[in-house]
Amino acid sequence: MVDQVKDTNAQPDQMLIIEKHERVMAYLYPIVQRTPRCHAVLRDKVLHCLFDQADYIMQAGKSGHISKMYMADANLSMLRLYIRFYREGIRHITTKQERHALALIAEVGKLLGAWINRKKGN
Repeated sequence: MVDQVKDTNAQPDQMLIIEKHERVMAYLYPIVQRTPRCHAVLRDKVLHCLFDQADYIMQAGKSGHISKMYMADANLSMLRLYIRFYREGIRHITTKQERHALALIAEVGKLLGAWINRKKGN
């Protein structure tokens, strides 16, 4: 088993959100990768959202700027939109897969929302 290296300068909120987002990535990445070539634009947008989310969370944690947290929140909203379109628009995922993906994303969103609220309170 490989030990994970933790960032000792990272905020506890940030690390928990990253861990939850890793679950989102692990679940959605294989599904998105199987997207038919004719829907490559949507596939690329979803992949960018998935990987950009980790960037936004890291930037928010390192900078402490609430604007970076709002960027991460907006990116989550876009990811939710794309996932719904995956089922309704191109019918590439099942309703069960959509529900599970949105539930995982909601966990990240709740943690991010709580982090934003704590930051606004300071």
